[in-house]
Amino acid sequence: MSAALDAVRALKARWPGATDRATLDHPAVNVPASDLLAVLRSLKEEHGFDVLEDVSGVDWGVGSSPRFTVVYHVLSTTGHDYVRVAADCADAGAPEVPSAAALWPGADWHEREAYDMYGIRFTGHPDLRRILMWDGYPHFPLRKDFPLSGVPTELPDAEVVAETKTGAIAAPMAGGPFVASPGGINMTEAEPRAKDESWTERHPKPGT
Repeated sequence: MSAALDAVRALKARWPGATDRATLDHPAVNVPASDLLAVLRSLKEEHGFDVLEDVSGVDWGVGSSPRFTVVYHVLSTTGHDYVRVAADCADAGAPEVPSAAALWPGADWHEREAYDMYGIRFTGHPDLRRILMWDGYPHFPLRKDFPLSGVPTELPDAEVVAETKTGAIAAPMAGGPFVASPGGINMTEAEPRAKDESWTERHPKPGT
């Protein structure tokens, strides 16, 4: 049996609220948010899962209960195996779970991204603020109720605002929709490109 399967079995024996999570790849476990930090600490300190690979969020959609889930992937560099840990966020008020930044400093940016994109708060995080969108942006772009074409939003950056007629653009399309030329060409030429690349043409990359 792999180290990951052994670890998941031990977690379920120790925390009655931990249950198997359906998966097609790595062993996975669901845990209550109240047990999340203790479970992650056990994986790191007792089972050798010493690297935090990523933190992500899931929005199951408006009306779902729970609506939001946080997912951690941890790696054992000695066992060469992964465990996936998922915790549902409480429905009352803003979704939140405890931060794992004290266990893995790399959780800092991962959790900030999940906060920025989903609005999930990580209690105990040392510096929970937006990492991609600007401070004061009123939306969470990866939520299911955020439109694919974006939301017209006043941009705070004067240089960017000067590139638009109204000072408001719909993020995150940035010139889309994106299209790719079908078949018969190399992959570089098949790379999806925005229909409107005028901004890129006016702001070429250095050295081009």
